[in-house]
Amino acid sequence: MSDKRDIVDKKGSALSHDQSSSSGDIAEFLNAAKRIKPSSGMGRLIIALDATMSRQPTWDRACGIQAEMFGAAGTVGGLSMQLVYFRGFGECAASKWVVNANALANLMTRIDCRGGQTQIRKVLRHAIDETRRKKVQALVYIGDCVEEDVDDLCARAGELGLLGVPAFIFQEGRDAHAERAFREIARLTNGAYFSFDSASARELAELLKATAVYASGGLKALEDLERKGDAGARLLLPHMR
Repeated sequence: MSDKRDIVDKKGSALSHDQSSSSGDIAEFLNAAKRIKPSSGMGRLIIALDATMSRQPTWDRACGIQAEMFGAAGTVGGLSMQLVYFRGFGECAASKWVVNANALANLMTRIDCRGGQTQIRKVLRHAIDETRRKKVQALVYIGDCVEEDVDDLCARAGELGLLGVPAFIFQEGRDAHAERAFREIARLTNGAYFSFDSASARELAELLKATAVYASGGLKALEDLERKGDAGARLLLPHMR
């Protein structure tokens, strides 16, 4: 089965290796997403979450941080966002494109962690396919580990980089193997890598806001934000030049 069929289609229909694995929670997520008004904004930002069991011990705390990040991104005008997550055996879902970051944060709180391997390849493939349909300005990925072939992921990351979509990777925890893989994905896409923990919640929120500004208005908008003294723009700009 191809990567394209492993993700969701434009109407939000969940597709996976095993269709029976799509739970009522997945259906509820997608139905709620359909009730959110789609955006016609220019900038498009994909925010992808690892919801596998390894994140369970810190999921509630991480949800709070992620919600704060969504809120920061939501302060940026002219930006359309899409939430993607994976968990369990081949389960992967995406919301429609929306402007309401609070709605995405509320959808995120309905997600619980389930055992399964990472599906980062699907996320990268989805970002590639979405960009080919209509330009995506940036991908944000939040996760803690990598259980897939790194060379394969790097091939997808290189393809995404050629399309001009930077990946901003936020890693929870200190897994060394994952850090090496995440840093390489960020490098190949001309994105950036950041560590993710409760102590850096405010910084992460500012970084995602800066990422959203970049997705909405490009490097010039990010430089303008930095000149206004924005902390997130100051942290992000060195990675983008």
